[in-house]
Amino acid sequence: MKQLLAKAGLAVLIAVSGFAAPLATASAADNGMRVEVQWRGDDRGGPRHHGRGPDRRAGCAPWHAEDKAARMGLRRARVVDMNRRVVVVSGFDRRGPDRIVFANQRGCPIIRR
Repeated sequence: MKQLLAKAGLAVLIAVSGFAAPLATASAADNGMRVEVQWRGDDRGGPRHHGRGPDRRAGCAPWHAEDKAARMGLRRARVVDMNRRVVVVSGFDRRGPDRIVFANQRGCPIIRR
């Protein structure tokens, strides 16, 4: 029993000294230089785009919905309705007039065709 306690005590001593050694070397290596990241947002709380155009992450842009509808085979695609939830694009396909409804989210996911 004494040997078990002695081995456990020695293991604890080694573990504690193992934790203390890196802390001493880390504090000695501090040369006073720090890297700070500053987040600068605009009035709406989002990031500034410094002349790169509108924030594309906000929702589905009308031009993006029209381009996506054209790639899906809709000819003469144009946005006919847009609100905070959906963007509706109307045009013509092989069978005649058709419309595609996109969600007003980033990437313009398709709701229905």
